Amino acid sequence: MPDRRDFIRTAVAAAVVPAAVAIPAAAAPAAPAFAAPAGRGTFRWFGTAGWRIDVGRRTLLVDPYLSRFDTGLFTGAFNPSTALTVKADTIATRIGSPETVLVTHTHWDHFADVPHIATTTGARVVGTLTAYHLGLAGGVPSGKLCPVKGGEVLDFGDYTVEVVASLHSRNAAYSMAFPGVRVSQPAPPQTIADLPEGDTLAYQVRIAGGPSVFFMGGSDFVERNLSGLNPDVAMVALPSSTATGDYVPRLLEALGRPKVVVPVHWDNFETELRNPPQVAPADAARLDALIAAVRKASPRSQVIRPEYETPYTF
Repeated sequence: MPDRRDFIRTAVAAAVVPAAVAIPAAAAPAAPAFAAPAGRGTFRWFGTAGWRIDVGRRTLLVDPYLSRFDTGLFTGAFNPSTALTVKADTIATRIGSPETVLVTHTHWDHFADVPHIATTTGARVVGTLTAYHLGLAGGVPSGKLCPVKGGEVLDFGDYTVEVVASLHSRNAAYSMAFPGVRVSQPAPPQTIADLPEGDTLAYQVRIAGGPSVFFMGGSDFVERNLSGLNPDVAMVALPSSTATGDYVPRLLEALGRPKVVVPVHWDNFETELRNPPQVAPADAARLDALIAAVRKASPRSQVIRPEYETPYTF
């Protein structure tokens, strides 16, 4: 992969998509005061599948997981009984004043911080019925929880959100960690095992006068559900195995070969949120393979490997 200078220099989208600009972190304004360019939107990666999106002075989040505590997942000593931990100070300095939080699914590395964010900022949480019930369990008022199934197009004025019914990644055993749903409000979750997958969604955010951006939280999908989306930018999740057949070619074909592809969910999300992002050796090989597959399946797509909290405009 190119070094940081090459990364910034070559982060330019083709055709109808405006230039993708990487602003050095030292030059970026403090997170809570940040305002995006009019009609463009600014996107900052929080690691895993997490994003902060600023549209003017309005902020929405996707799968914001910032506490990044150790479960042993990356050291070969995974502990399903790991206690849930919320690092309030780490969260507060990064999220600004979000009005909406989009949740793709409810595994801990996507959802663990969401109840805290919603209860401390008043943000609305959009997600599955499981997210709704887990939100209630986490103290989020029902009026701030928006259960969706896929197919909804939600109009927020400066941007719209299209909800897409999707699928979670498959591991090498063709399964996943913590499958299951919550069909009623459970006891407050205490461990990561208390947060099941809970069904999976994807989202397409379309900024008024700006780009349309597709967000995945898991590396699988339903091709028919992607027909006609044709996003300008696609945030594509790294697969953890080869269980999903022809993942990249089918995905990019279904999405209409986006102008910009941004790989996500490849970093070691149990380490500090510091650049350059750390990546486990096996994931580094998979990331290289993903990027090669994107370039083969859609050679005209610009591939951007993101860095933490670096603002990008498309």
